[in-house]
Amino acid sequence: MSDGAFAGLRALVTGGASGIGEATATLLAERGARVAVLDRDIDGVPDRHVAVRADVSDDAAVRAAVAEAVDRLGGLDILVNNAGIGAQGTIEANDDDEWHRVFDVNVLGLVRVARASLPHLRESSHAAIVNSCSIAATAGLPNRALYSATKGAVLSLTLAMAADHIREGVRVNCVNPGTADTPWVARLLDAAEDPAAERAALEARQPLGRLVGAEEVAEAIVYLASPAAASTTGTALAVDGGMQGLRLRPAG
Repeated sequence: MSDGAFAGLRALVTGGASGIGEATATLLAERGARVAVLDRDIDGVPDRHVAVRADVSDDAAVRAAVAEAVDRLGGLDILVNNAGIGAQGTIEANDDDEWHRVFDVNVLGLVRVARASLPHLRESSHAAIVNSCSIAATAGLPNRALYSATKGAVLSLTLAMAADHIREGVRVNCVNPGTADTPWVARLLDAAEDPAAERAALEARQPLGRLVGAEEVAEAIVYLASPAAASTTGTALAVDGGMQGLRLRPAG
């Protein structure tokens, strides 16, 4: 059931077929937006969304998909740049090709979609971009060198975009989730020698003592995209269970 907060608004969510993107697309639709999902695999996207297929590493495919989404939605007011991939290891763990591949998706992918969307967003009276960043942009996490580097770039890019487009009426913010309970994290746990111990370790490093829910991150994204946040731009909203800002004494 829609609560009408986004009635008449049109949103595009990249990586919207699973995890945080899927939760965001669902929440936007529940609150009244018309939603398009851009993903490499759109077979499971609900019929209530417009589904467009593209790999964000392919500029021509991105431009075509954004044009199709805008045409089917009748315009564009909100862009959620959520598509991304993970990477593990220190700087020695991945070769140049992998560094280029992950940056191509996590950073340049965001650029490609935003670049194709901006002409349409400028025509909106309520234009908002929300980028999915990460706690990895602001905290040193072990074995996440490549991933952290891409998310640090997303954080800086969010601030630069906010400055560039504020006078065009386009707000730009990002969310910084902690370790979230998503399909990607599930795959990491499945690959661990002791999945239960690995999950417990990930939960323990967040002061709340659990993983962040995809729906919790979606709530933050939707807030930043909403008319209620009309004076908020150039902001990174942490949804990390206190991981970035809290320094708790040991229990007991």
